[in-house]
Amino acid sequence: MKLLERGFYSSKGSKFYAYLYEVEKFDEYREVLEEVRKAHKKANHHCYSLRFGQEIKFSNDGEVGEPARFMNFYLEQNNLNSHMIIVSRIFGGIKLGPGGVSRSFREAVKDLE
Repeated sequence: MKLLERGFYSSKGSKFYAYLYEVEKFDEYREVLEEVRKAHKKANHHCYSLRFGQEIKFSNDGEVGEPARFMNFYLEQNNLNSHMIIVSRIFGGIKLGPGGVSRSFREAVKDLE
């Protein structure tokens, strides 16, 4: 696994940390997830999407707004087929609602560019 890019977005006190990894095998997603969870122990959610050849794995980790669906779309649109995006959210005390959460995850992922 290789970290390629980092992104960040903040909204109403919540912080969204985004990471783009290149993976050499499908099961590396577990190592990436563990590494990011250790880096952001205060995060409430670690949402991710992985595309490796024809295999796809994603998780919203209990977050509203289905952020992993957008991350999967981002990987597909950019022809990233051995890559994983993970975004960790640290709750800032104000609920954003499904739309606000989705926008915030998109902005964090866009910061990867």
